[in-house]
Amino acid sequence: MPTDPTAMHPVAARRILRLAAGTSGALWFSQVVAWDVSFIMPVLVSFLLAIPIPAPRLKQGIIFILALALPAYGALLLLPAMDNYKVVAILILIAATFGSFYYSAKGGSPVMGAFLTMGLALLTAVGSDSIDAMLMVNKALVFNAVVAMLFVWLAHAFFPELPRPANMGPRPVPPVPERAMAIWSAWRSTIIVFPVMFFFLLYQGSASYLVVMIKVASMGQQIENDTTRAAGKSLLLSTIYGGIGAIIMWQLLSIWPSLIFYTLLVALGGLIMGKRIFSGLAMHAEAGTWSYAFLTMIVLIAPAVLDGPGGSSASAGFYSRLGMMFAATLYSVVAVRIYDAFRPLQQQGTGITDPSA
Repeated sequence: MPTDPTAMHPVAARRILRLAAGTSGALWFSQVVAWDVSFIMPVLVSFLLAIPIPAPRLKQGIIFILALALPAYGALLLLPAMDNYKVVAILILIAATFGSFYYSAKGGSPVMGAFLTMGLALLTAVGSDSIDAMLMVNKALVFNAVVAMLFVWLAHAFFPELPRPANMGPRPVPPVPERAMAIWSAWRSTIIVFPVMFFFLLYQGSASYLVVMIKVASMGQQIENDTTRAAGKSLLLSTIYGGIGAIIMWQLLSIWPSLIFYTLLVALGGLIMGKRIFSGLAMHAEAGTWSYAFLTMIVLIAPAVLDGPGGSSASAGFYSRLGMMFAATLYSVVAVRIYDAFRPLQQQGTGITDPSA
């Protein structure tokens, strides 16, 4: 235990290093192999390493991958219905979106809930293009998720979780949320994610905006984890911080487009933002804002660099995605404010809780 009050707690330091090294390593690998939608790989790694949970066991890793893949393949069944029974298909999609949020809101694994939502969101982004496009994204999604899980295990192997101090006793069991509160929270997230999903489902050429749907799905989870009236502010700040980080990185890479430099910049971003995600044995008070800011930065920069840093078309795509993310964020902030106005909040939250506390 450090005695210097300014010294960083070893548990927090280990988690920050794990986040920075794991995410930058996965991003470097994704750029080298340049598979279809390989930018999803570091996004998944950053999401899993920003949560203070032990390394997933093999069974857990398989379940996480299935949670991402099954909704994606299930979305294929909606295509015929969208042509012939649009109302039925829309109702099914609303129910599936609500169910993914309700699962985690009632006390289920937040990782499972996030992956279920992300699987639905990603495939609705290409649903209007073609079945071939959906199948391509499905296969790439599963393959990148498998490799992402390998990088999560590697990060935990190099930076394993320190043992829990004996004097702290057993980990407390989190209380089971009330059913009414879980339903309210799930609907709150659904009104953020579903309208954007529906727009992309009908929007031609939307496959190029998969990254926007990743951001939208993450905003739904962010709102679900934060039941306070500051949730809208956290949404906006996470997008602003992540967007600023991505712009700075993009401009630096336009000066020196080096993969090594790029990897080091991402690692530096993980170290800087990680200090506001992890604190001591628990999470930082602003962990929710900064963990999703880091995710936003990765979501923005990874596909842009694959397009080619410094190129005019790549820059146009980068700023176009940035603009759409800010538009989606502003809609989410307004939607949350309106929704919250109809029911006084009965529960206070800080964003992301620490499962290991």
